Amino acid sequence: MDLNSDVGESFGEWPMGDDAAMFRFVTSANIACGFHAGDPSGIARTCRAAVDSGVAIGAHVGYRDLVGFGRRFIDCSESELADDVAYQIGALQALARREGGEV
Repeated sequence: MDLNSDVGESFGEWPMGDDAAMFRFVTSANIACGFHAGDPSGIARTCRAAVDSGVAIGAHVGYRDLVGFGRRFIDCSESELADDVAYQIGALQALARREGGEV
């Protein structure tokens, strides 16, 4: 059985949740990819913690909406949305790879 959690939602100086504690209980984690929550340094730290804990890394993509935490309606085309998703997953893949993990 896979137990999954969304993690990596801190942004800059504003911590959100306790990812290290969560990694003691889950087998996989979807890391926020920066559009609705998270930032590059936080994503990298979360990837490193996941790798160190043996937790599989997944992507928690979101709308380009930091202020609304990805919950507001965003009027965009299908191609813009597809590009945003590919961009977020690509960024997470690069940071995870650098930390010794994979998405």
